[in-house]
Amino acid sequence: MIKSTPFLRHALCLSLLSASALSFSSSSFSADASAQGDIPSLSLDLENVTVSGLSSGGYMATQFQLAHSDWVNGVGVIAGGPYFCAQGDITTALAQCVNKVEGEISLKTLNEKANQYETEGKIASLSNMKDAKVWLFHGTQDTRVIAQVSDLLFEQYKLWTDTANITYVNDKPMAHLFPTEKNGVNCMKSESPFIGNCDFDAAGAMLSHLVKDVSTPDATLSGQLHSIDQQKIAGSDAKTLASEGFVYVPKSCAQGEPCRAHISFHGCNQYADAVGNAYTTQTGLNEWADDNNIVVMYPQTKKSLFMPLNPQGCWDWWGYASSDYANRDGAQIRAVKNLLFSLNSAPSLTNAARSTNE
Repeated sequence: MIKSTPFLRHALCLSLLSASALSFSSSSFSADASAQGDIPSLSLDLENVTVSGLSSGGYMATQFQLAHSDWVNGVGVIAGGPYFCAQGDITTALAQCVNKVEGEISLKTLNEKANQYETEGKIASLSNMKDAKVWLFHGTQDTRVIAQVSDLLFEQYKLWTDTANITYVNDKPMAHLFPTEKNGVNCMKSESPFIGNCDFDAAGAMLSHLVKDVSTPDATLSGQLHSIDQQKIAGSDAKTLASEGFVYVPKSCAQGEPCRAHISFHGCNQYADAVGNAYTTQTGLNEWADDNNIVVMYPQTKKSLFMPLNPQGCWDWWGYASSDYANRDGAQIRAVKNLLFSLNSAPSLTNAARSTNE
């Protein structure tokens, strides 16, 4: 019998949030795009930001939205679980938050942590959540994050958010991946790059719920994918992130029109060194952003075979990067916020953004 160690427990939990071994790797991937210094001046609406993510990225999307719900007013989660599900413990994450639920998950306990963080000023006021837009998705063939886990996220949001603002799609026969109309792998298989040819436009369904009056895109893209220097911009907070992140900028935004901002968090084994440009180009988000004046930021993690251990490049939803991983003081949440703010060329930050940037 193999003795259980922290290393093995970390590795096992990570494996549950991803498919089997990657079918390919692209360790030298860089966006076919401008360097960070060549990103055009952007005028971003930092009072109406939206976020989304798949799997570990879904957990991160919820964490980021609660941390900054004073200016992040919409969230989309594909195959994610409740806020603070892991409770800062890898064993809990393994036992209750991915492919099984051993015992009972107490939403009361998880919500008490959110209340504590609110009192301490580590997340924005939970009253902001009432009017937030929430879009949730779970495929019926997803066995990597089981339905019971996603159902608990739905129940949790119902405690915070007006139910008229929540959409939960849980009747589609799809595996653990980001569903698209025609891109990616077999929709019934969770395999790299975890983008599925499912005849279902998850990006469009999500953004149509999160953003008012979006229009259906045409088949062409006017914009460009740019790279950003995550380490330079976010400093020590980006220690567990890759050197490069990516931003899709529609032509209208590059020409100075006021634009919204959306942050998309990839899942485990979906960071750029693992799947190349698949996640930054194939989900359908860019097509919808292009015709609706939305800049999409794709921050990137990296794998680590040393402490902090993260061999499959997951976002931190159990505490490998910071004990404050689920609130404003978490290193990755601070890093992503700074990456977003760095894109804005407007003369001053919004009031909400300024208050949380100090």
